[in-house]
Amino acid sequence: MTEKKDWHTATLGYKATIRDAIKKLSASSLQIILVVEENNLLLGTITDGDIRRAILRGSTLDGNLKDLMNKDPLVVSSDITKDSVLHLMNHNGLNAIPIVDKKRHVLGLHLINEMIVPEAKNNQMIIMAGGKGSRLLPATKNCPKPLLPVNGKPMLEHIILRAKEEGFHRFVLAVHYLGDMIREYFGNGDLWDIKIEYLNEEAPLGTAGALSLLEERPKLPVIVTNADIISDISYSRLLEYHNKHKDSCATMGIRLYETQHPFGVVKTKGAEIVGFEEKPTLRTYVNAGVYVLEPKALDFLEKNQYCDMPSLFDRLQQEKLRTI
Repeated sequence: MTEKKDWHTATLGYKATIRDAIKKLSASSLQIILVVEENNLLLGTITDGDIRRAILRGSTLDGNLKDLMNKDPLVVSSDITKDSVLHLMNHNGLNAIPIVDKKRHVLGLHLINEMIVPEAKNNQMIIMAGGKGSRLLPATKNCPKPLLPVNGKPMLEHIILRAKEEGFHRFVLAVHYLGDMIREYFGNGDLWDIKIEYLNEEAPLGTAGALSLLEERPKLPVIVTNADIISDISYSRLLEYHNKHKDSCATMGIRLYETQHPFGVVKTKGAEIVGFEEKPTLRTYVNAGVYVLEPKALDFLEKNQYCDMPSLFDRLQQEKLRTI
C-alpha cells in the first residue's frame, strides 16, 4: 500500500478543473486522481485516459472534474489480501485501486508497480561456479564456463539477475578453475546492488562439497544451483514449496524429460505377443540442478571433501531425513 503521505498527493477536491488534474498527475506520478470531499470521502477517480477521452469529446481544460470522473470506481477494504488485489488489478486492467473504509473514506492506495516488487529474501543463494567446462573446450581454455557469454552477458550474470528479480540479494560463489576471473568480474556485488562472497575450492569438490567451506552455518534454508543452469525456474517458488513441507531437509528441483523410442515396441507375455506400441514416448523426471537445503543438511558434509548433490541426498535418506 502506498504510504499515507504519498497517496494524499493524488487527491483533488470536487471543484477542481481538468487543468488541475493534469498538473496533479504530472506531479504525483501515481497515475490516478482521487476526487474527494471533506475528510477524504471518495467521490470518484480520474486517470490520464479519462482526461484524454474528455478532451476528445470537446471538454476544455477549465471543465469541472465531476463531468469526467468515474463515479463508481473499484475500491477495496484494508483487510483484503495482496493476492486478491493483484487479481482484481489484472482482471480489470487497473494500475491503482483506492483503499476505503465502510463509509468510503480513503485510507490508502494500492499501486501495481509497488505490489509486484518482490519481498527481500535473506536466504543465501550459493552458486557452484568452479567447474572447468571441459566439454566446451576450446571456449573455456582461457575463460571459466560461468563467464561464457549468453545473449551479451555471462551465463552466471543471467542467473544472478534472475534471482535478484525475485528478491534474493545474498550470493555465495564457489570458484576453482580461473576463479580470479570470476572474482574480478563480479567483485563484492556492489555494481548489481547485491552482496557477493566467495568459497575457494583448492580442488574440485563436486556439486555439494563446496558447501563444507562455509565459515558460518546458515540460519535459513539455502538455495544451491549450478552456474551453468539457465532456465525459467522460479527460485522463490521452489523455496516456498520447500518451506511448505516443514519436515523436509532437502528439496531437489526436477523437470520432466521425454524421449521417443525410435522403433515400434512389441509387448509379450512369455512366448505370446500381446500388443504393439508404435514409437512410444518415455517420460521420466531428471535432476534440474537447483536445490533448497536446510542448514542441518550441511552437517552431513566433511570439510573440504568431495561430494556431489545426489550423494548428499543419499546420506540424508539413510539418516531417515525427508527429501522431496
